[in-house]
Amino acid sequence: MSNLECVQSLEPSRVWQIFARMAEAPRPSKKEEKIKAVIHSIASEAGFEVKEDEVGNCLVMVPAKPGCEQAPTIVIQGHLDMVCEKNADTDHDFDNDPIHLELGKTSEGRAFVTARGTTLGADNGIGVAMGLAAALDPDVAHGPLELLMTIDEEAGMTGAQNLKPGFLSGKIMLNLDSEEDDALYVGCAGGCDITLDWDFKAAKPEGTVARRVTVKGLRGGHSGIDIHENRGNAGKLLARCLSEAGLDDLQILAGKGGSLRNAIPREAWMDVCGGADLEERLKEAAATVRDMATSTFGEKDCEILIEETESAQALSNGDSRALIQTLLALPSGVQAVVPEIPGEILSSNNAATFDIDFKDGACHVGMCCLARSADRLQLFHIVHQIRAIGSLAGAKLFHGNEYPGWQPNLDSPLLSTCRELYAEVFGQAPKISAIHAGLECGVINTSIGGGLDMISFGPTIEGAHSPDERVYVDSVEKIWRYFVQVLNQLAGR
Repeated sequence: MSNLECVQSLEPSRVWQIFARMAEAPRPSKKEEKIKAVIHSIASEAGFEVKEDEVGNCLVMVPAKPGCEQAPTIVIQGHLDMVCEKNADTDHDFDNDPIHLELGKTSEGRAFVTARGTTLGADNGIGVAMGLAAALDPDVAHGPLELLMTIDEEAGMTGAQNLKPGFLSGKIMLNLDSEEDDALYVGCAGGCDITLDWDFKAAKPEGTVARRVTVKGLRGGHSGIDIHENRGNAGKLLARCLSEAGLDDLQILAGKGGSLRNAIPREAWMDVCGGADLEERLKEAAATVRDMATSTFGEKDCEILIEETESAQALSNGDSRALIQTLLALPSGVQAVVPEIPGEILSSNNAATFDIDFKDGACHVGMCCLARSADRLQLFHIVHQIRAIGSLAGAKLFHGNEYPGWQPNLDSPLLSTCRELYAEVFGQAPKISAIHAGLECGVINTSIGGGLDMISFGPTIEGAHSPDERVYVDSVEKIWRYFVQVLNQLAGR
C-alpha cells in the first residue's frame, strides 16, 4: 500500500495528503534538499513565492485571503528535518528510502499513524503539513502568512540559529512543533551539547574469552519530552552489566551505543574479553541488570544478549575500566525540578551516545551528552559536573551548540487570544505550560533581534525520536480545527 493510499480515508484530508507526500522524501538533519524540493513543488503549484536564506531555511510567502488584507502577518513555523531512528532488524536507508506509513489502533480502538520499523517524522512533518494545508485550503480565512520551515532542528537548531533580522516580517508566530493537544506552550528549555573524547593506544587482548554484550528492546524516546518517565538508558545499563560482571580482567574490544544526542538510547553493545569464566559472569550480571531494568525503569522488553565474538585489538584493562566507569558516572535523566511548580522539570541530561573505534593501532572514543535547562546557570552546572567526571577519566571535554530557552510571557496578547479560543472551541481550558524540549521559538526570536509574540501547540505524538513514534488521527483533526479558528480570529473573522 502506498503512503497516499494509507491515509486516503483520514481527515483533514489535505493535511494527510501533504504529510504522505512529505514521507516520500528522505529528510535527515543536514540533508534536507529532497524535502525542500517537495516544499518548492507544492508552493509552486499554488503560485506562492518561496525564498531561502544562506543556510537553507525556507520561507513560503502566502497572500491574505480576500477581505483579510489588513490583518497582521502570521509566521507559521516548523522544521523540515526528522530524527532518523530504526529498529536493529529494519533495513532502511534514511538518505534514500521513503518512510513507509502504516495505520494502527490502540486496544481501545483509537486510530493512529506510525511507520514500519522507523521513526515516523510526525515530529515535525505533521506541523509543516498543517501550515501548508492552511495556505492551500480555500475555506480557511487568514491574513498574510509566512510559512517558516527551518533546517537541522534535530541536530543542533543551526537553521534557527543562523536566521538573520529581516528574513521575517511577521511579529506573531505560531509554532506547530509541540506534542500534546490539550496544552498551549509558552516556554521551553535551552540546551547544550557536551562531548568527551579520548585517544588511546591499542593493546594486546589478554583474555581467553571474547564476548559481545548487547542491550536492546528499550523504549528510548525524546530526551526532553520523555526524560521525566525514568526510562532505561541502554549505554548505562550496558556499563552496569559489565561492572557487575567484574572489571579486574576486562578489556574492551569495540563498542557503540545510541545514535542521536536527543534520543534516549534504546540499544548499545560492547565487545569485551576476559578470563575463562567471563561468559558465566556476564550471564549472571545480565540477569541481575535485566531485572533491574524492568523493576526500576519499567523496561519490560529489555534484552541483554551474550554472544561470541573475536578479539584483534583491545584497550588496556586500565583504560577499559576508566571508560566503563565514566559511562556509569555520567548523569542521566532529570537533574532538577522547579520548586514552585510541582512536576515541572528544570534540568536534565541525556547520556546519549558512545563510539569506540580502533584504527591503525590506535583507538578513538567519544561520548556525547545533551543537557537541557530553562536556567542557564543550571545548564552549566551539569556541564561542569560532566567536565569533572571526564577529567578524572582523562578525557578531553568540548561543549558547544548552546541554544537559548524561551522565557514564558504570561501577559502575551497572543496567549490571551489562544487561551480564550481554546476554551470556546473545546469547552475546557487548556494547560498553559513550558516544555522541557528545544522548541525553536527562543532561538528564532534571539536570531532575528526579538519582538515576536509566540505560542506553540500541536497534535498528540507519542514515542517521538523512536521507531515507536505515532500520531493520533483524532488529535490531528482536533488541532486542525483549532488552528483554523486561531487563523480566523487573528484575521479578524
